[in-house]
Amino acid sequence: MTLVALESLSFGLGRMAAAAAETGHRLCLLTGDRSVYRHELATLPPDALTVVDVETNDPSATRRALAAVPDAAGLINTTDTWSVQAAELAASFGLPGPAPDAVRLLRDKSRVRALLHARGLSRSTAVRISAGRPGAGEVLRRVGLPAVLKDSAGTSSRNVWIVHDEESLHRALEEAAQQPFMGSLFAEAFLAGPLYSAETLSWEGTTRLLGVLSRQTSREPAVREEAAAFPVALPGDDGSEDEPGDGHGAGGNGSRRGIERWVGRVLHAAGHHRGFAHVEFILTAHGPELVEINRRIGGALVGEVLCRSLGTNVYTAMMEEALGRRPRLMDTPLDRNGPAYGFVLVHADRPGVLKGWHGLGELAAFPGSVQWYPTREPGETLAHVTDQRGCTGIVLAEAATAELAQHRAWSAAIRVRPIVVGGA
Repeated sequence: MTLVALESLSFGLGRMAAAAAETGHRLCLLTGDRSVYRHELATLPPDALTVVDVETNDPSATRRALAAVPDAAGLINTTDTWSVQAAELAASFGLPGPAPDAVRLLRDKSRVRALLHARGLSRSTAVRISAGRPGAGEVLRRVGLPAVLKDSAGTSSRNVWIVHDEESLHRALEEAAQQPFMGSLFAEAFLAGPLYSAETLSWEGTTRLLGVLSRQTSREPAVREEAAAFPVALPGDDGSEDEPGDGHGAGGNGSRRGIERWVGRVLHAAGHHRGFAHVEFILTAHGPELVEINRRIGGALVGEVLCRSLGTNVYTAMMEEALGRRPRLMDTPLDRNGPAYGFVLVHADRPGVLKGWHGLGELAAFPGSVQWYPTREPGETLAHVTDQRGCTGIVLAEAATAELAQHRAWSAAIRVRPIVVGGA
């Protein structure tokens, strides 16, 4: 029988195909642009999976393609963009999957923020605003400064503005008025502190914390993620007791058990009861505060570093969940003695046509078994460089700790420079 993936993250197809085979199934990918997966497809045997080209932005075409798949046993989706469509299709075909209404809620960041605020799990609420100068008064009156403006259904760090004063607020609102939105514009309070993500797996309302990923973001005015490392060493990892909580579910410095309790409460309140979640949060002086919930495995190389660090193919749990089975990963003891990993996203510094990279030949000289994962290929036009669309590739390195792995990845990545010609 066949497990069908409605699009996917750029990396992980090989792991997914192996996981499908482990459950006795074959993987079939429905995609509107197979070039997104060029790196994965180039490294896999031709018969590792079936790829069906279909306009996945067309629900009717996607429905016909799914209906044509022989013996479809489950539908998988690891993206935000197609998550609602996948849930609706699974429900209409009688396949296991989340309730479409629950997925719609999680795709609306402003609704999630307001819900958690109402339930005492977020200190701030969300305020929907109009783009353009008229929206400034609402932000100042109901949110205050500093604030974050963003798309309620945005992805890849697009359409996000951090505003610290009235001048930057007016400028951001004017820019927002010129942009297309996947959802609607809203404002929320700025959260002060380092950014992390909790990588979790849930089943029937119980959530297991697989680990915490550190995340480094760019300086303004660009709003994009630059680097990440896993697993972050947290208080309590050595078996010591939790420190006292602060009412939001974790101690002030973010103990492992405290964060696991907090993220479990957040996911339960938001209606996410099964499958992977990638929960971004700021570890403030008062404890963790939610940034957003993605009901999927983490993007970029998060899935890969989970597999390597934990010593198991975590995508098998994804297949089991799609089949309606309790994932064995919910109960399997995790190998927390594996290597740690850091990765750095290599962005172009200006728009134009990518011609290649300087420095790739130097990577082998760096410690940490450094690897290069391209996300673009020479000849592609880079129209946007202030968000994740400007990423041209990722440098991965390993070490005994996440901190050392991050340093190794960064030292190697700064030697790689995209060669961009033309443009502004």
